[in-house]
Amino acid sequence: MRCFFVNVPFGLVIIAAASRIMPTVPRRAGTRLDVPGAIVLFAGLLCLIGPLLFGHDVHWAPWVWLVMATGVAIVAAFLRLERAVASRGGMPLIDLALLSDAAFMRGLYAVFFFFANLSFYLVMTMFMQRGLHIPPLQAGMVFLPLAFAFVIASRHSGARARHRGTLVLIEGCAVQMIGLASLVLMVVWAQTPSATLLALVLAVFGYGQGLVMAPLSSAVLSTVNPASAGAGAGMYGMTAQIANAAGVAAIGAAFFAIEAAYSAQLALLAAAALFTVSIAACAAFLSWMRRAAA
Repeated sequence: MRCFFVNVPFGLVIIAAASRIMPTVPRRAGTRLDVPGAIVLFAGLLCLIGPLLFGHDVHWAPWVWLVMATGVAIVAAFLRLERAVASRGGMPLIDLALLSDAAFMRGLYAVFFFFANLSFYLVMTMFMQRGLHIPPLQAGMVFLPLAFAFVIASRHSGARARHRGTLVLIEGCAVQMIGLASLVLMVVWAQTPSATLLALVLAVFGYGQGLVMAPLSSAVLSTVNPASAGAGAGMYGMTAQIANAAGVAAIGAAFFAIEAAYSAQLALLAAAALFTVSIAACAAFLSWMRRAAA
């Protein structure tokens, strides 16, 4: 049975956040689009993300790792190419100055660890259907309270973030970890929890996730120079997509491997531990970003 993971679109959020702080930049005479850089970056990301998405289907054959290593080499070559473009007076695809911006780079690390946790929905769906044998329609209904809690938190977090900054995001990470801890305790205690109990616990996790996702792009992009906001938004979106694919591949692979060797319950507990570590890393980088931006 093949499972398709659907990512919630967030591009409009990034564009809106960037548009608020991005000024009009005059054109530079004779400057051309960095087409070679775009092609090289596309090839590198394809080699990195493609194997992550399909590696499980081919049982992580040796050629998968070879393709990923090639992707790393291509991305390294892309950075050298961009520096060469900048040294010739051209306009590189990414703003190289952002790579030395401590606050922004720490924010990107936080983005990576946060979006890697979107694989939570894949893991929970597999656990409910394969471990608890909940029918697909009922399993989908379990996520409804989580969705409502996410929307409510998103509406609250924007206003709170304007007054308290990244502290709201760090609190959201803490709420997510409380939700994960409650889920683990319930699975250990009840073994086969009902759909209703799952829905209540997942609502806590969803509320915490909403506290983070809604203001995250604004918090990270607000640290960059206004003239680099467009480049920063592109790097934000690229980081989130790579993290999403990496989380689905890595944590999904761990779940399926442990499930095959032991049980779905133990696989969920292992995945929850990975989610907790990732969320804690996100909170740590948000805290370091706050210090660098101060």
